[in-house]
Amino acid sequence: MSFPALPRSAPGEVLLIGTCYEDGKVLWGGLLGEIGGHAEGDVRVLDGGVRLRTVTDSAWHHLHGGTIPALVPADGVLPPVAVLADISVVYGGDGPLLVDLAATPGRGVRVPAARLGEILAEVLGGRLAFDDLVGAMDRYGMYQGEGGRPAHPASTALPRRAFPTLPATEGALLVRTSFDDEPGWRALLGELGGIDEDGWVDADPDLDDIDPDHYPLQALVVDDRAFEGLLPGQVPALVPSDEHTTLVALADARTFAEPGRPLTVVDLYDVPGHCAVLPCRQVGSMACNLEIANMDFDDFVAVEGQKPWWDA
Repeated sequence: MSFPALPRSAPGEVLLIGTCYEDGKVLWGGLLGEIGGHAEGDVRVLDGGVRLRTVTDSAWHHLHGGTIPALVPADGVLPPVAVLADISVVYGGDGPLLVDLAATPGRGVRVPAARLGEILAEVLGGRLAFDDLVGAMDRYGMYQGEGGRPAHPASTALPRRAFPTLPATEGALLVRTSFDDEPGWRALLGELGGIDEDGWVDADPDLDDIDPDHYPLQALVVDDRAFEGLLPGQVPALVPSDEHTTLVALADARTFAEPGRPLTVVDLYDVPGHCAVLPCRQVGSMACNLEIANMDFDDFVAVEGQKPWWDA
């Protein structure tokens, strides 16, 4: 689906975008009370003097962070970040989602609501870069959270070059980003059940042979050198907004160098660009559990110094 463009904002203002609606009415949950400050019309002035402009449009219902960069008006004035009040804020009590609009557009990080003014003031003042926020995320994607440091934190040293849009699909995508090991790539596809004439791995599994602990990954394969070197933080902005793609799994250099052929799976929705590294045999189960909302993305993020549950 297409979304309306973001409005222009005055210099120094940050947009707070409502993306959760009921009967056409925006829902903020407890966020407006938690962030503090005082209201001046549709602008909330936070501690530190940051001016947060609330903008709403029911057409933004279910808008995700990775789509935000495409909605920035070409001649608009926007700060380096936007803030989303999404379903995780409204119903889950999570912190608001900050979306990068400058360094690596589309990636996100959550911040504690009570610290929003402080953190935005640091970002706008150039004392805190978005890379700093990402580098200090916990397993839940929360900046300086208490959930433990991810065993495989997302890289912040991202190549500054353009990548094409990924194919549209309501399923999963398996994207090859490393091209140095052709036999390893063929072995990976074989381990995942082979690729059919339409470019899918394990498109039609035999339900009687499925191991419930290792559900097969059904994914559209993207084998294109245009995506060589693609990193997790760059993925969300490349996913078409008109499809609810389940996940994107990257076959990167780690895939061909480590036991279990691990894939780097990218979060597209809760914390765009956050990643989980799993043995390829586990990614199908992850996709299945995310599709039916039985588990959350962070359930698959290994924590530094702890043995992940799938290796227990």
